[in-house]
Amino acid sequence: MSPRARWRVSRAPSTGLALLTSHCDPERPARARFELGVVDWLPPLLNAGRAFLAIGAVAGFWILTAWPNGASALTWAAIPVLLFSARGSGAYPAATGFMTGNAVALVFAAIVAFGVLPALSTFAGFSLALGLYLVPAGALIVRSGTTPMYTAMAFNFLAPLPTSNQMSYDPQSFYNAALSILLGNAAAALAFSLLPPPSPEREARRLLRRALRDLRGLAAGPIPETNDRWERRIFRKISAMPDASGALDRTRLLAALSTGIEILELRRSAFRLGLRSDVDAALEPFAEGRCTLAAARLARIDERLAADSAHAALSLRARASIVQIQEAFARYAACFGEGAGG
Repeated sequence: MSPRARWRVSRAPSTGLALLTSHCDPERPARARFELGVVDWLPPLLNAGRAFLAIGAVAGFWILTAWPNGASALTWAAIPVLLFSARGSGAYPAATGFMTGNAVALVFAAIVAFGVLPALSTFAGFSLALGLYLVPAGALIVRSGTTPMYTAMAFNFLAPLPTSNQMSYDPQSFYNAALSILLGNAAAALAFSLLPPPSPEREARRLLRRALRDLRGLAAGPIPETNDRWERRIFRKISAMPDASGALDRTRLLAALSTGIEILELRRSAFRLGLRSDVDAALEPFAEGRCTLAAARLARIDERLAADSAHAALSLRARASIVQIQEAFARYAACFGEGAGG
């Protein structure tokens, strides 16, 4: 079960009891909206910069030298950038491993092309010559996993070989093809080295700052009909959290998730109770990072709700949201307070 599904199941009993005890109509689902699912623009911008740098460098070399294999080098520069950009800190080692695997494959391809194939004239001999390399290379992939080095050794072995019905053994053509592969891979590895990804700690801080900014926006922005959009935003940030980040960072995101839901529930309840302006005024300091003042104002609203007997069930639900918001402000004051989103 996904985290979002577990979250909904855990909240279902309280929501059902609130609907049974209150006399308000159930909330209508919000209309489907298009929302761009990019949590943080820094990683895709870095990926675009790497692609521009690698392809631009190879294209410039191609133009200056009028190299006939320049188009092939562009392809071999784009492949590692597209394959390994999503690996974060592991992108540069993957690109260098890919280039190393291609270099090994080129050495064996040269041996087969100029030392073995000219002495063979049958299809069986041709297949045996290729199998002597491809079978061990495939076994290495199975044994060690799909690492970039062994994958390149196995899959790119045939790229420079002139395999055709009429074999042609042209060393210049082979060396041009081999150079295009290595030059393109080297440009990609250089791009990963010059534009490294942000550290896991920095990436986690960026995600937490964005989550806090969105959370503060809930206190002053329009009230959505459902919590779906808010939940999607935070779950995307949780999914984008680096694997190397600590449990505390994920706990803070979950705290932002639950606090945002309670803020939305409180504002909806306040709208039905005629206290919307009071609750908005109480939450206004939190939008500026002043959690202590917001908690004090919410405490005064809680006293008013405790004396309201005309809407007991709805008042009880609003008071429960206030208690949870106050606990979150007290427990995560360093994360939600003033200066935390800077």
